[in-house]
Amino acid sequence: MSQDDKESNDKLEEEQAGDHTEDQSGQVQTDMPMEELHKVMHLSGMYQDWFLDYASYVILERAVPHVNDGLKPVQRRILHSMKRLDDGRYNKVANIIGHTMQFHPHGDASIGDALVQLGQKELLIDTQGNWGNILTGDGAAAPRYIEARLSKFALEVLFNPKTTEWKPSYDGRNKEPITLPVKFPLLLAQGVEGIAVGLASKILPHNFNELIDATIKYLKNEEFELYPDFPTGGQADFLKYNDGIRGGIIKVRAKIEKIDKKSLVITELPYGKTTTTLIESIIKANEKGKIRIKKIDDNTAENVEIHIQLVPGISPDKTIDALYAFTDCEVPISPNCCVIGDDKPNFLGVSEILKRSADNSVQLLKSELEIRMSELEADWHFSSLEKIFIEKRIYREIEECETWESIIEAIDTGLEPYKKLLRKEVLRDDIVKLTEIKIKRISKYDSFKADEHIKDIEDEIEEVNNHLSNIIPFTINYFKQIKKKYGAGKERQTEIRNFDTIVATKVVASNQKLYVDRKEGFFGTGLKKDEFVSDCSDID
Repeated sequence: MSQDDKESNDKLEEEQAGDHTEDQSGQVQTDMPMEELHKVMHLSGMYQDWFLDYASYVILERAVPHVNDGLKPVQRRILHSMKRLDDGRYNKVANIIGHTMQFHPHGDASIGDALVQLGQKELLIDTQGNWGNILTGDGAAAPRYIEARLSKFALEVLFNPKTTEWKPSYDGRNKEPITLPVKFPLLLAQGVEGIAVGLASKILPHNFNELIDATIKYLKNEEFELYPDFPTGGQADFLKYNDGIRGGIIKVRAKIEKIDKKSLVITELPYGKTTTTLIESIIKANEKGKIRIKKIDDNTAENVEIHIQLVPGISPDKTIDALYAFTDCEVPISPNCCVIGDDKPNFLGVSEILKRSADNSVQLLKSELEIRMSELEADWHFSSLEKIFIEKRIYREIEECETWESIIEAIDTGLEPYKKLLRKEVLRDDIVKLTEIKIKRISKYDSFKADEHIKDIEDEIEEVNNHLSNIIPFTINYFKQIKKKYGAGKERQTEIRNFDTIVATKVVASNQKLYVDRKEGFFGTGLKKDEFVSDCSDID
């Protein structure tokens, strides 16, 4: 036993001894009051309360994203930490993880995993180093070897301390955002998966440009449709998508091309699968005799490239259908759009999530404009006061004053004839600020530049007022600018198709032989001494 362990045990024994002592007869004497000693607590009630608290915590604080910013708590804390660290340069991921632990009390592993997932989405984080490969399933390098910084898109869209609501961190040493002021349907752009107690959330990723187009259509009171778009490409049938609501289902397929009569190539993956898992499913189907292939090679690097060599005499078209029927080349996905809103889980469709995001963006942009208007009015007010104070030489009236109050009164009296030119009441704080103007500034005061500055403020006030009066067109223009700046190279990758039904019995490879015993009236695959009828499969 180490010295630390021994000291811990001694301390524990002392604490336990403090609660009770033994008399000379060996009986335990406790310091607890008798009413506390005989208080009955039912285990069922204790478990009910504790489990409810735990379940609520996991749902609200761990697994499910918030509808306003589309982020889980760990993602929000990572981005907040990266903003605090941001100086335009890359930071070691190990440093980001350590900084995030000031806000996230659940260990470095969960932070590291969430950070890698954010980086692999290539939207909010610029990465440097080996961040793994979503195509092959290869993991990222150790945190000390890879680096990250916030993308320009994230810096423009995610943060504004003036419109952010804050709360104390778990230990009270810092403050963290309740939600980030995200002016974009981030939840639908990134997608998310989370498993909580008694519920799960699975929101599929959507196309960047299509989300902006749908947002603009909603703001114009036009109809819109949204379908997922996967980073691995592939093909998808959204006939039963049901707007992403519980109970909906989609089918996703790998993209398979025929090279010649003897070979196929897979160039895109179904969402959620890697080249490794896909090849394993193909080999397994081949071993079971569902398909017949000669060889499979994985040449994936930057793009997916899985070559399949067929057994001579096997139809490539029939093999493609068999790959969809018996391997992970086709998989079903069941979306479940569960989000946190009003401090409780809500099950919404993707259309409703986009509408809420658009409405939230309108309110955030309006708040930013109102804050800017307040700043401009304050700037105009003091700039005008300063101009009057210096040009009308009111500062000279305080030379004879002997007390602070007489100085305040003298300035206020000097300003009196000009107060009607101002838009706001002159407060004591305004007069105090005038007394802080240095003699050097007064001596170098340029009336022409001051007039220009005030005119610029007035022009911007007029512009901001116009934006506030036309907040919807202003928001639409905002989204158009976002698309113009960041939409290049973000075209749809998943092809939308209606899949034909594949009948398994018609595409399965013949892996059995059928025999008949005409004398006894039996037929089957085990009657190998009897008359051969034809080849068949084990699902015929």
